[in-house]
Amino acid sequence: MTPAPSPFPLLAVDIGNTSSVLGLADEHLNLTHTWRLRTNRELLPDDLALQLHSLLNLDGMTPPRSAVLSSVAPPLGQNYRLALRQHFGIEALEVSAENLPEVRIELDQPSSVGADRLCNLYGAAKYLRDHEYAVVVDFGTSTNFDVVGRGRRFIGGVLATGAQVSADALFARAAKLPRIALEAPATAIGKNTVHALQSGLVFGYAEMVDGLLRRIRAELDAPAIAVATGGFAHTLEGICKGIDAYDETLTLRGMVELWASRAGVG
Repeated sequence: MTPAPSPFPLLAVDIGNTSSVLGLADEHLNLTHTWRLRTNRELLPDDLALQLHSLLNLDGMTPPRSAVLSSVAPPLGQNYRLALRQHFGIEALEVSAENLPEVRIELDQPSSVGADRLCNLYGAAKYLRDHEYAVVVDFGTSTNFDVVGRGRRFIGGVLATGAQVSADALFARAAKLPRIALEAPATAIGKNTVHALQSGLVFGYAEMVDGLLRRIRAELDAPAIAVATGGFAHTLEGICKGIDAYDETLTLRGMVELWASRAGVG
């Protein structure tokens, strides 16, 4: 009897509003390669297939045999599905509240939860072995605080303006302020305009994160571990006192775990 073909490598595609992160996982469900690209809603299926082929060839990787897709940037998610179907012969599993019956979504409108936040729920599973709750702080275009619990419970959370969005709004309204790199200055008290802006944008943002974490934890009936992920997380590493761990691949790893749970693998 001919054995079933291997579903690996598995491609995970996380399409955000500002950037998209792609990863390849092996048969042990370990991420072997990751790529971060700027999200471009103008790209068509053939463009996306060419882009993916280029990334795979660049690193000498085997084309994927299965895929899981999370998108908050329509119509790019649909175009990625078409690219994978037409050029790789893959029907991607698309993450949504409707196809995850094992997840308890404790929201007023369960269908409204973003696909990326459901992926974070699965990515946080390893932190729930020793904690009743986890708060995933995902620093993207918006900063999402996703409160999850054991038993695949999505309890709720907070949606805040992203740090870069806040900075762009400030620069747009104040023409004389220079555009700056979002990095922490040496001191909170700025001695020039650049340092003063960096203090307000970075230290001020860190205080917002710590304050929201305090409020979230005060409303839970057991301690919660806070895990940061996303592009701006490392800028705040060591500055935010309320964050316990930094996990760059949490969302992608969550997608791999989610796919495995649906496919009966691992």
